[in-house]
Amino acid sequence: MKSKDIILCIAFLSQTGIGVLGNAFLTCLFIFVFLRGHRLRPIDTILIQLALVNCVVLLSKGIPKTMTALGLMNFLDEIGCKIVFYLHRVAQELSISMTCLLSGFQAITISPSNSNWAGLKVRAKKYIILSIPFCWTFHLLFCSYTPWGIQGPRHTRNITEIQHYGYCCHGILSGFQPSLFAIILSFPAAVCVVFMVSASGYMVFLLNRHHKQVKQVHLTCLFPRASHESRATKTILLLLSTFFFCYSLNSILTTYMSFVKSPSWLMHTSAFMASCFPAVSPYVLISSDSQVPKYLYALCRKKNPHFDIDSRLISST
Repeated sequence: MKSKDIILCIAFLSQTGIGVLGNAFLTCLFIFVFLRGHRLRPIDTILIQLALVNCVVLLSKGIPKTMTALGLMNFLDEIGCKIVFYLHRVAQELSISMTCLLSGFQAITISPSNSNWAGLKVRAKKYIILSIPFCWTFHLLFCSYTPWGIQGPRHTRNITEIQHYGYCCHGILSGFQPSLFAIILSFPAAVCVVFMVSASGYMVFLLNRHHKQVKQVHLTCLFPRASHESRATKTILLLLSTFFFCYSLNSILTTYMSFVKSPSWLMHTSAFMASCFPAVSPYVLISSDSQVPKYLYALCRKKNPHFDIDSRLISST
C-alpha cells in the first residue's frame, strides 16, 4: 500500500472515530439522563437529533473512504452505492437544518422579554416538537433524487462522463440546464445558512450589549472571570465559523465535481471537509455547555432528584 493511501486511511479513520465518539457520547448522555427521570432542556431534543445525523454523516462517508484507501474498491454493488449516498445526503442536509434550528431556538430564547420575539418564546417549545419531524420528512423526500445518478464501482457504460469515487461513481451532469438544477437542489441549504448567520449575528449583538451593561461589575474583581455571555459569544463565533468554512468549501468543491471530472485528491479533500463540522461540533458543545457536567454528576448520584435548568445559559451556534 502506498504512503498516500496510508495517510488517507489514517485521516478518514481518525476523523470518523473521533467524531462518532463525541456524537455518541452526547446522544447517550441525553438518553440516559432522560431515562433516569431528570428534566432535559427543550434544546437537548435538537442536540440529540444533531448528534445522530452527524454520526450518519461520518459513518456513511468515513467507512467507504477508509476501505477505498485500503484498496477495497468493489465492496458495494449499485444498490449499496445508492443507499450509502442517499443516507449521506439526507444526514448532511439534516445536519444543516438541525444546526439552523438550534441557532434559531437559541436566538429566541435569549431575546429580551420586551422584544418582538416575546410572544414566540412561549410557543418555541411546541414549535420544536413540530419542526423536527417536518425536517426529517422533508429531507427524506427532497433527497430522493440522489440515487438517480449513482452507479456501482464496476460501471463500464460510456453513455456519459463518469466521476469515480473509488467505491462508487456517478454521471457528470450535461445538458438540461445543470446549473439551474444545482441551484434548485442547494436552495434549502442556502436558506438555512442565511437564517443561521442572521440568528447568530443577532445573538452576538444581544450578548455583547448585555456584556457591556455588566462590564462595571466584572471590572471590580481583581481577577475577573469570563461571563456566561462572553463564553456563549465565543461558542457562537467558533461554531459558525467552523460550519461556514467547512460547508462552503465543500459546496464549492462538490459543485465543481458535478460538472468536471476531478482528480482523486480533490474528491478526498471534499469528503474530508464535509465531515469536519460533524466531527468537531460535539466537542465544541461539550466544552462550552455548562450543563453537560451537571448531567454527568446527576447520572453518578445514587438518588434521582430533578433539577431545573436555565435554558438561557446554553451553548450557541
